[in-house]
Amino acid sequence: MASDSSKKTIFAAMGANLAIAITKFIAAAITGSSAMISEGIHSIVDTADQLLLLLGLRMSQKPADDSHPFGYGQELYFWTFIVAILIFAIGGGMSIYEGISHLINPTPLEDPMWNYIVLGVAILFEGFSWTVALREFLPTKGQQNFWQAIKSSKDPTVFTVLFEDSAAILGLLVALIGIFLGHLFNNIYFDGIASIIIGAILAIVAVLLAIESKGLLVGESANPETINNIRSLSTTEPGVQKVMRVLTMQLAPKEVLLNLEIQFYQSLTGEEIALTVDRLEEKIRQNHPEIKQIFIEAKSLASSRKSTQQ
Repeated sequence: MASDSSKKTIFAAMGANLAIAITKFIAAAITGSSAMISEGIHSIVDTADQLLLLLGLRMSQKPADDSHPFGYGQELYFWTFIVAILIFAIGGGMSIYEGISHLINPTPLEDPMWNYIVLGVAILFEGFSWTVALREFLPTKGQQNFWQAIKSSKDPTVFTVLFEDSAAILGLLVALIGIFLGHLFNNIYFDGIASIIIGAILAIVAVLLAIESKGLLVGESANPETINNIRSLSTTEPGVQKVMRVLTMQLAPKEVLLNLEIQFYQSLTGEEIALTVDRLEEKIRQNHPEIKQIFIEAKSLASSRKSTQQ
């Protein structure tokens, strides 16, 4: 299920991006800056992306039914992947196209004051949104480095906004440098080059998001720490002789499917095995409330008894 922190991160980013997009397009209309148009497109795409993430959160909360017995949690992963495609195709593609068009048909330099004002305000807004996303992300990081935490994260909403805001701040700095250099050297081409660089930044971020979203969408396992802990919990049960396999699949940020194959001691009766399974399920749920579905198999028990009888 979606956490309040995820929604908080998205709403903060969406509000900032919508306000920034309006001011960027106003500045672009006044000054004719290609980099500002690219930045305006970037902010519009980011705003649309946040709406899609909210849609994904909403759809992922639908209860399980006959057609989707394990629920709709992976809707969130699907819409995150769509966000990555939009950033690449519209954000990155349009920015690169705008930059190339500006290089082919450059426009005269205008007074950059409006651009500087808007970019300064935008950096403040994006910085606020980035700080909110970072504060929500850091508690999940633990002892891992930043990239390891991103790869192991099961909630794409927070790291998507964090990636988007990081790309936005980089893009704003590139636009600022491009406009400044263009006026410093009286060179109309710096603006177009800045727009192409902004598009490249967005394309790189989109590819990284797509890679992470794909892993979750096609059935990524739970964190290794969770799997190891489940194995340890299982071996503490007196009736468990050996844990054969621990299979997990992430269905949503806070929902995991577990299939556990266990070899029980042959001396156990059917009733004792049932009690052991009940205790083990309760123990796993207490330590890992995100595990909603638990299936425990004892296939090895039957094969073990057959080999003994032979």
